[in-house]
Amino acid sequence: MPYYKLTTILLLLPFLLFSGKNLSADIIPNDKFSASDVVEIQLMSLQSNSKDNRGIYQCWIFAHPENKKYTGPFKYFLKMIKNKPYNKLLNSKFFKIKVLFENKKSARIEVLLDNKNNRRYKIFWSLGRATLNSDCLNCWMTLGVTQPYDMGKIY
Repeated sequence: MPYYKLTTILLLLPFLLFSGKNLSADIIPNDKFSASDVVEIQLMSLQSNSKDNRGIYQCWIFAHPENKKYTGPFKYFLKMIKNKPYNKLLNSKFFKIKVLFENKKSARIEVLLDNKNNRRYKIFWSLGRATLNSDCLNCWMTLGVTQPYDMGKIY
């Protein structure tokens, strides 16, 4: 990820935790983010999720419109992430991203994630391009995420 993008993400992420009660996204989809940038934004948001679920909301903002047809509105997405098996993504200790495949229209990314209960999980992200507005004419968004596969205890 280019330095300016990472700096932008790191500077905006604290606002996810400390701004008002109304949910809003501080980082919005745009054409500047790569597929791996999107996954990193989503994972960092879930990693730093707060009691008012701003991290989960930030993650939901990067869900592809086709994905939202299945996950439903935010209240259903919130319920899905807070329950098994996706609750393992919340407040993780560490994650590592590896791009497995990427072309102009789709991408597949592998994530190794160490959760707060000292277990490692493998998860796969599928991404596609979407047009939302003038800032997002062809931006990467998450089409789907596999259930976390338990790889065992970490020490």
